[in-house]
Amino acid sequence: MDLMTVITNTLGELIAPTTAAYALAAIGLNIHFGMTGLMNMGQAGFMLLGAYGFAIVQMMGGNLFASLCAAIALAVIYALLLGIPTLKLGPDYLAMVTLAAAEIIRIIGRSTAMTKLTGGSAGISPQDFTTQFESLSPLPNESTTVLLWTYSNNIADSWWLRIVAWALVAIAALLCWRWFHSPWGRVLKGIREDENAIRSLGKNVTVYKMQALILGGIFGALGGIVFVLPRSVQPDSLGRAVTFYAWTILLLGGAATIFGPIIGSCLLWVLLTFVKELMRGAIPDTVISSNQVESLGWVIVGVALMCLVIFRPQGILGDRKELAFNA
Repeated sequence: MDLMTVITNTLGELIAPTTAAYALAAIGLNIHFGMTGLMNMGQAGFMLLGAYGFAIVQMMGGNLFASLCAAIALAVIYALLLGIPTLKLGPDYLAMVTLAAAEIIRIIGRSTAMTKLTGGSAGISPQDFTTQFESLSPLPNESTTVLLWTYSNNIADSWWLRIVAWALVAIAALLCWRWFHSPWGRVLKGIREDENAIRSLGKNVTVYKMQALILGGIFGALGGIVFVLPRSVQPDSLGRAVTFYAWTILLLGGAATIFGPIIGSCLLWVLLTFVKELMRGAIPDTVISSNQVESLGWVIVGVALMCLVIFRPQGILGDRKELAFNA
């Protein structure tokens, strides 16, 4: 593998739909943790519900708007079910409940009893739920080369999907910027710092926390839709590791910042792809197998992230004075 291929594949992650999907999920976590101090350890559950809601309504013949509304509705209901019994308690309870609930959703999705609806462990194939999205594209049905990258305009991992995915990320960042600088956002920041002080001012802290949980969950659901559009809806692909990646992205870029989740997502996947591509090109298969390259790539990136946490715990864009991690 030559150097140009390594560079092309690595930089391609900057505009990949998966990178955008994780950016959306991390933006949702930023509303939960960065703005409000909520410890959501099950963002993958919101993503999986969004993916299932969108795909199942598409399979049943619904239009794109109905499918999107179904995904958002499931995220709202899920947030309510999680928040009502836990938000009045400490942050540890929400962390435990969200972690367990995300696993419950994954297990239900892959169970044989739900095969007719969710496809079971095999999931829902992309041709069952992507046709309407692809037909909405104004681009011609061909491949297009832009700078270093050549992709299909409309099918699967396409330019059309990239345009829509990153447009959603831009809208999410704009909304977060507006919310962060609004009176509502300042109340959330106060809750993160000292919720008893906010409660003493007559604010209903539980309602504000619920609003933040719902909004962050909606962004997670949108991230789940973007994540599955170039692939199938497979429950195990949105398991515990996805929540770990989203948290890594958030803390890497900087919590309580507007562009931190976006920068974190781009940096994580570019760095990981570069390390893997470089090892595949430099190390013969007789020395290290492809599966070992995958594992070793995560080890190297993990060590780099550990160094970042040690020497810059607030993340790349974060401000140590802005964020109280013990909120």
